[in-house]
Amino acid sequence: MTEVAENLAEVQGRVKAAAERAGRDEGAVTLVAVSKTWPVAHVQLAVDAGQRVLGENKLQEGQEKIPAMDPGIEWHYIGGLQRNKVRKVFGLFSWVHSIDSVKLARYADGVAADMGVKPKVLLQVNIGAELSKGGFELDEIREHFAEVLELEHLEVRGLMCIPPAVSEPDQARPFFQAMVSLRDELVAKHGVGLPELSMGMSGDFEVAIEAGATMVRVGSSIFGARTYGV
Repeated sequence: MTEVAENLAEVQGRVKAAAERAGRDEGAVTLVAVSKTWPVAHVQLAVDAGQRVLGENKLQEGQEKIPAMDPGIEWHYIGGLQRNKVRKVFGLFSWVHSIDSVKLARYADGVAADMGVKPKVLLQVNIGAELSKGGFELDEIREHFAEVLELEHLEVRGLMCIPPAVSEPDQARPFFQAMVSLRDELVAKHGVGLPELSMGMSGDFEVAIEAGATMVRVGSSIFGARTYGV
């Protein structure tokens, strides 16, 4: 067994244990293996070990890897999305985690209509109200959520967040809980399903699962420390 396969098995075990602690089924949590900076051969080790959901945060890396790998892999775009990259991202990825404003949602809807696609998208929420991070502010998503729902060519599946950096994983719990409360509030007010909550990364995914995450984005715990020179 390769080191990547061993790491993947360990992370899968931690996902299962966290779900069990919360009284949830492990099948309710999708592990998105984030392969950024790693070449195809290294990412393939995880695929060979059974991982079928991969995430990238840069379009250029997706353009290199996606055509070179099994077409049955489900690819998630998790990075910041610029308007000039929307068309190319929609052409490669079936999920986009980072619709972070009404303006971007409107533009993306127009692109999707022109392409004849209906991508699954998540709305990124700036749950910590940090100036350094993008995403809908809480009052903004409450005010404009109905407008986003009316966009016919985006399939809004849920919410995503990147909480503020903390020194201990459990310190992120209140932010994850706030995301669950926001999702429940939007569902109750608008009568729609928002089944997905993408939250939690290598350092805090277990806490996120305990709080209610349905997708966790884990990279270094599977593939190893980032190799930014690759």
